[in-house]
Amino acid sequence: MIRNENPVIANSLWSATAKYTDTYPALSGEQQADVAIIGAGFTGLSAALHLAEAGASVTLIDSQHPGWGASGRNGGQINVGLKDGPTGIRAKFGDHWGERMIRMAGDAGDLVFDLIERHQINCDAKRPGWLRAAHTPKTLQQLHELAEDWDRHGGGMKKLDQAEMQRLTGTEAYNGGVLDRRGGVLHPLNYALGLADAAHRNGVAIYGGTPANHIQTEGGRYRVKTPNGAIMTDKVLMCTNAYSGDLDPKVAKSVLPVRSVQVATPPLSDNIRRSILPEGNALSDARRLLLYFRQDAEGRFLMGGRGTYNDGSTRRQIERLKRVSVELYPQLSDVKWDYAWGGFVALTRDHYPHLHELAPGIYAGLGYNGRGVAIATAMGRVLARWAAGEPTEDLDFPVTPLKPLLLSFARETLVEAEILRLKLLDKLGL
Repeated sequence: MIRNENPVIANSLWSATAKYTDTYPALSGEQQADVAIIGAGFTGLSAALHLAEAGASVTLIDSQHPGWGASGRNGGQINVGLKDGPTGIRAKFGDHWGERMIRMAGDAGDLVFDLIERHQINCDAKRPGWLRAAHTPKTLQQLHELAEDWDRHGGGMKKLDQAEMQRLTGTEAYNGGVLDRRGGVLHPLNYALGLADAAHRNGVAIYGGTPANHIQTEGGRYRVKTPNGAIMTDKVLMCTNAYSGDLDPKVAKSVLPVRSVQVATPPLSDNIRRSILPEGNALSDARRLLLYFRQDAEGRFLMGGRGTYNDGSTRRQIERLKRVSVELYPQLSDVKWDYAWGGFVALTRDHYPHLHELAPGIYAGLGYNGRGVAIATAMGRVLARWAAGEPTEDLDFPVTPLKPLLLSFARETLVEAEILRLKLLDKLGL
């Protein structure tokens, strides 16, 4: 059932400029499939496409439509890597898994651009690189150490001093940073819709407005029940991320959904457009409550940051994003703001994505911590290979036990308190 959107976060630039080329009706009756996938965001769409290309029969359902959640609402930044650099990943996960995770995360951008090229997805994809900007000397040192770490594991990042950062951004606000050449930008909803079109062309049955109500075993297989039908399947992939709902409460309680909020201007005049991120980079800064911004293909300026559950504080965050934009770029002071929207990203306890086996043949991948365009696409491929029979020890990501977050019942209160704490730390420069 299609839900009404919260008006505070519904006025999306991406929805307004999306290229809807297909409609996906609700499932009615019973379907047979090798694999049923629940959730048509980047993870589920990537998994469906990779499985179909391998010859599996796939049915993909979503309670809304492909890309409706965070996959179609994010900043459209293709950000590779994980929470830590390669050395930290290997220290935490060991050489076997660490090496595989480093490769998967480092190559995730290549995967995105390969899918776009192979399937001719029209989503304004470009690869000028992803800027990570330091607002203090401490964060500059950390970012430069990260670049050196990646240099020892295949490279990808260039260290930038203050002058280079100013040239690439058009603002004097940052001490320097790094340019990750593996990153880029795209229209996230059009990317999701393009993945859906490609999966559909390859034989995937896709149904919108179709929530999964229950999963039960029947004759050695699984029956995924929906309001007006069911899917009989050998395997199930749960790709619901921050929108997991009540289907499996333990999955929903294993992540902390947090709003990410954005604002956007109309297309800027040429002279203003050339003065802001003149080479077309996307940028995320190194604050704990990070800011991220870019221009889209039509020259609109987009600014994003973390929101909260509360509509009032989300409205205040929207106004703050506008103010911060003008502080960085005073030439935006007389520009109006046409769009304000948001969606939920899924944070995890350790700030790494997670891969779980919920039952024999039921798998879940989620928790991208704000890097979903590239990493969710890569995780979808991992899930596809797992569902196709690849042994867990050969996957590019470790399978870990599902652990609900402590005090998940009070998550809204926890998010509000954590945001206040992080704001204070950022203000103090700690």
